[in-house]
Amino acid sequence: MFWSLLLSRCRRKSNAAQKESLRLISVGNLLEDSGQFSEAMLCYEAALELAPTLARAQLSRGNIFAATGRFQEALTAYDEALVICPDYASAFYNAGNVHLKLGCPNEALLAYDKALKLIPDFLDATVARGLALSDCGRNEEAAESYRQALTIQPDYIGAHINLGNVLRTLGKYQAAVECLRKSIELDPDDSRAHNNLGNVMMDMGNFDKAENCYRKALVSNPAYVEAHINLGNVLLERGQTSQAVSTFQRALTLGPTIAETHNNLGNALLRLGQFGVAETCYLTAIKCRPNYFEAHSNLLFSRNFRDIGPPRLAEARAFGQLVAQVATAQTAWENEPDPYRQLRIGFVSGDFCSHPVGFFLESVFAALSASPLNRLTLYAFHNHFRCDEITTRLKEHCHFWRSVAGKTDAQLVQCVREDQIDILIDLSGHTAHNRLTMFAWKPAPLQVTWLGYFATTGVSAIDYLIADHWCLPISEEMYFTESIIRLPETRFCFTPPAVELDITVLPALTNGFVTYACFNSLSKLSEDVLELWAKVLDATPGSRLLLKSQQLSEKLTQHAIYERFAFLGIDGSRLILEEASPRSEYLAAYQRVDIALDPFPFTGGTTTVEALWMGVPVITLSGEHLVARQGVGILSSVGMQDWIAQTPEGYVALAVKHAHSLQALSMLRQGLRSSVMSSPLFDAPRFARHFSAALIDIWVKWCATKK
Repeated sequence: MFWSLLLSRCRRKSNAAQKESLRLISVGNLLEDSGQFSEAMLCYEAALELAPTLARAQLSRGNIFAATGRFQEALTAYDEALVICPDYASAFYNAGNVHLKLGCPNEALLAYDKALKLIPDFLDATVARGLALSDCGRNEEAAESYRQALTIQPDYIGAHINLGNVLRTLGKYQAAVECLRKSIELDPDDSRAHNNLGNVMMDMGNFDKAENCYRKALVSNPAYVEAHINLGNVLLERGQTSQAVSTFQRALTLGPTIAETHNNLGNALLRLGQFGVAETCYLTAIKCRPNYFEAHSNLLFSRNFRDIGPPRLAEARAFGQLVAQVATAQTAWENEPDPYRQLRIGFVSGDFCSHPVGFFLESVFAALSASPLNRLTLYAFHNHFRCDEITTRLKEHCHFWRSVAGKTDAQLVQCVREDQIDILIDLSGHTAHNRLTMFAWKPAPLQVTWLGYFATTGVSAIDYLIADHWCLPISEEMYFTESIIRLPETRFCFTPPAVELDITVLPALTNGFVTYACFNSLSKLSEDVLELWAKVLDATPGSRLLLKSQQLSEKLTQHAIYERFAFLGIDGSRLILEEASPRSEYLAAYQRVDIALDPFPFTGGTTTVEALWMGVPVITLSGEHLVARQGVGILSSVGMQDWIAQTPEGYVALAVKHAHSLQALSMLRQGLRSSVMSSPLFDAPRFARHFSAALIDIWVKWCATKK
C-alpha cells in the first residue's frame, strides 16, 4: 500500500510538472511571436528544468537560436531534441532550415528527407526541399518537389511561386509564366508573384511587361527592396538610365546594406560616365559582400573607361586569388596528350546572340566548321537563355551545343570534363554573364581568354590571351597574368551584317557641311573626349556631330550633353542626338555620316567595324594599352594607318584635313566596303586558319610537357 501511494503521488507531481512545462512553452511561443526572444528563452529553459526530456522545449530553444542568428547553437538544440525523440520530424525540418541559411544545401536536403520519411505529406518540408535542391543546382528535381507540394495543397501560393522561379532558371519561360499567373489568381496582391513574373518577362526580353509587373509589386508592397532593384534593372535595359539611378537610390534608403543595389547603381552611373562614383558603388557592394564576384568584375571593367595609367594588374590578381579560394582546382585530366589528334575546343559565353561577341564570332564558327582540314571540334557552352537568329546560326556551325545557364560552377565543370574539352575559351572576361569563377576550377588542361574583353582576367588558371601585335605590343605583356598569343594579322574577324544597305553619296556634298559621328555608348565620352571633339567642331565651321546611343532616349541625358558642349563653346544646333534603334536602322544612320570619331581611352570595336562597312572612315587616337588600341588594330588590319592619330592635336588635324578634302573622302567612301571586305578583318577562312594554328601550337606544347 505504501509504495502504491508513493507512486501515485510521484505521478501526480510528474503530471503537474509536465503541465507546467507545456504552459511555459505556450507562454514562450507567445513571447517569441512578439519578438521577445530573451523572455521566451527563459520560459523554455524553465520548462526544461521541470521536464528535462521534453523535446518540444529543446525545439523551441533551437528556434530562438535560429531567429537570433546563433545557428550552431540552434543545431545543437535540435540534435538534443532528436536524442530525446528520434522521430521528431519538426526537429529535422528546422535543422534543415538552419543548414540552408548556413549555405549548406546538401546537409539541409538530408534533414528534409528524414522529416519527409517520417511525415510524407509534410508540406513545408516538401517546399523547403525544393529550395535546397535549387541551391544544389538540381533544378529539375526542385521542380518535382514543388509539384509534389501542390498535390498536397493545390492552392499553396508559395509553391506556385517557387515552381515558377525554378522553371525560369531552367529556361522554361512559358511554364514559369503560367505558374506565376496562377499564384496571382490566388492572391492578386502578392508582391512576390508580380516581382517574379517581371523577372521572367525580363529574361524573355519583354521589358514593357516586366516594368509593369515590378510596378504592380511595388503597389502591393512599396517597401519591397528587390522589386525596386528589378525595376531599376529594367529601366537600365530600356536606356532610362537617370530613372534607374533614382530607383536604385530609393532601394538603398530601404536596404542600405544590400550588395546588389550598390552594384547595380554603379552600373547605371557608369553608363552616365560618372566613373569615380560608380567605382565607389562597386567597392561598397564588395564591402557588403566580399565574395560578390560580379561586383569585383564590374569594378575591373570600369577601370577601362578611365585614363589612369597602366591597367590595374594588382586588382585583377586579387580577383584571381579570391576566386581560386572558392574553387576546387583540377590538377589531372583524362585528355590524351596526342599532338596530332582532333581537338575538342569549348567556348564559354552568355553572348551567343545579337551582341558584339556574336557579330565577331559567327563567321569564324562558320569558317572553322566548313574547313575540310579543320582539326577542331567546336563545343559551345551557352551561359544565357537569350536566343535569337544569330544564336540559331551559331548552333548550326557548332558540333555540340550545351545550355549551361543556371548551372553551378561544379556542374559546369562536370559538363566540361565529361566532354573532355582540350582547350576551353572564355569569351567574356570581366563583362556580363562571365564564368570566370568556373575557369578557376581549371576543368580543361588548357584555358584561353579571347574576344569579349580587353585586359587581363587575373585568373591564374587561364593560361593564354589571344591578341595581335597591333593591339598588344610586347611592352604591355607585363600587365597580364596570361601568356600572350599573337595572331599574325588581327585578333578580330567580323561577320558582314545580314542587311541590305547601299553606300550612299557622301552627305557633305549635298548638305554643305561635314557630319561627324560617334555611335558608341555615352559612358565612353569622358570630359577629355568631349573637349577634343569640341576642338574638332570649332576647327571645322558649320560641321555637325551626330551622337547615337541608348542613353539618349532620356531628355535629361540629352540636356546634360547639350550643357556639356555649351560649356565648351559649342551651340546645341550643331548637335544631333538620337537614341538607339534596331540594327538595320542603326546601320542606315551611317548613311548620314561623313567621318566617325572614335572615343578614348576606351576605343570602339564593333562600332568602328560597322562604320567602315558602311563606308564611313574612323579617326582614332592611339593609346598604350589594349583597350586604347582597338581602333589602332582595326584600322591597321584594313590598311588605314593614316587615320590613326598619335596625339590629340594630330586627331584634330586629321578631322580638319579630311573635312577639307571632300572629293577624296567621297572616293574613299565608295570603295571602302569592298576594301575592308577583302581585308583580314572580314576574311573568315584566313582568320580561321590562323586561329586553328595558334590553338594547335599551344596544344602541341602542352603534349610535349606530358612525355
